[in-house]
Amino acid sequence: MRATFTAAAFGVFAAALLGWSAAPANLRAEPFGGQAAPTTQPAGDVTFAKHIAPILQRSCQRCHRPDGGAPMPLVTYEQVRPWARSIKMRTGLGPHAGVMPPWFVEKNIGIQGFKEDPSLSDAEIAMIARWADGGAPRGNPADMPKPLDFEHADKWQLGEPDLIVKSPEVVVPATGPDRWGSLGMVPTGLKEDRYVSSVEVREVNDIPAGGSSSTVGGRYVFHHMTYESVVQGEGASTVGAEAVSTSWPIHEVGRNPDIFPAESGRLLQKNSALALSAYHWHSNGRETKAHLEFGFRFFPVGYKPLYRRSSLRLGNGIDLDVKPDQKNQELHSFATLQEHTKIIAFEPHLHAPGVRMCLEAIWGHNILTLNCVGYDHNWVKQYVYEDDQAPLLPKGTIVHLIGFLDTTKDNKNPADSRNWAGGGRRSISNMFIDLGYSVTLTEEQFQAEMAKRRANMKSRNDYDIGCPLCWAPVPQATPTATRAPGQQ
Repeated sequence: MRATFTAAAFGVFAAALLGWSAAPANLRAEPFGGQAAPTTQPAGDVTFAKHIAPILQRSCQRCHRPDGGAPMPLVTYEQVRPWARSIKMRTGLGPHAGVMPPWFVEKNIGIQGFKEDPSLSDAEIAMIARWADGGAPRGNPADMPKPLDFEHADKWQLGEPDLIVKSPEVVVPATGPDRWGSLGMVPTGLKEDRYVSSVEVREVNDIPAGGSSSTVGGRYVFHHMTYESVVQGEGASTVGAEAVSTSWPIHEVGRNPDIFPAESGRLLQKNSALALSAYHWHSNGRETKAHLEFGFRFFPVGYKPLYRRSSLRLGNGIDLDVKPDQKNQELHSFATLQEHTKIIAFEPHLHAPGVRMCLEAIWGHNILTLNCVGYDHNWVKQYVYEDDQAPLLPKGTIVHLIGFLDTTKDNKNPADSRNWAGGGRRSISNMFIDLGYSVTLTEEQFQAEMAKRRANMKSRNDYDIGCPLCWAPVPQATPTATRAPGQQ
């Protein structure tokens, strides 16, 4: 049985990542009827105060706030009202390039349980459209939720880290070509091994609060940073294979922090340094001084991980063949699991032609589509599964990654859709990688995880698409035969 999917028609609106100096022409604030937006409207059945403001607080205002990364604040009615039509359009695009909030999981197929999911339900999208079509009324100000406190909005999303490591400062010219390179080694200062529960990376720069730029990513200069921790000197840790080095999830603009499961914290070694081996920065129209800060939060002293990290890697960044002016191009990558595996996070990474990526698990004659997500090269998103919904795959499973590309004019992200492109680091070249991560389980751990899943199911009619063996017979221990005294 094959779980089917089709390549959908993708929206032609490319989302600007951060820092528009003005909205694109088709998204500019337009008062209804050509008149200035009134400050009060007759209350309708859907109003800003009662229905729309709570949605904006939950899913939009982290970026759309005063001095936030988004091009306009969406906090007060006066700020939101001129953008009602644009908000309706953007929230209604579906899981395609340009949708707001930028969350691209297709909700009609695959696993739907993710951590930190800001996406809107179908009912909320319909409510926004109804509000905009009805004149975007304010409603009763007494219905407004308590405003969010933005005093600490520029602080760490996950709270103050236990350890902050700062990169060297760089100066990026106002205009110039993109640049790739290394920022060298930065000591962590750790005197003992610690297991990390989360890591958050942020850029700190001298761009004035409230400033704007006409370029994508205008409030930042670092596009991404690939890094690992390595031990230094004779006093380095000797804890297993991780003692030599530990790789960390790549930092990219707009990416959410990484929260590691309680069973699989990641080791940051004593006497280690962060090897900032591969940065990519870009000019943003203003000479900018900037550095990165790496914020680590630790598990308690004495913590030991239950599961080992998996070596599963999917993708192809070398021999890609991306043809010009062609829709529905597909890229494929396969891997056979050598051990029982739990996939913790799915993170599609393509370049400008990319529009979609799917992850499949092939077990026996079943082909299970775990997830399909849209892709927009302006927004890099990581999808971390809820613990009880993460794919739980037996060894021998074939994991299949499929990328979908569009190099026609319908996709506004490629700089020039007329050119052939292969693999490469620049955005005019291409990549095809799943940057997510997973852990491996022993047979005992695998059976214990499946037992938890079965306990949450009401009956055998319930089905866990990420756990193909959850309803398989539980292996029984073979009893040891007893022998009579003196029996051979």
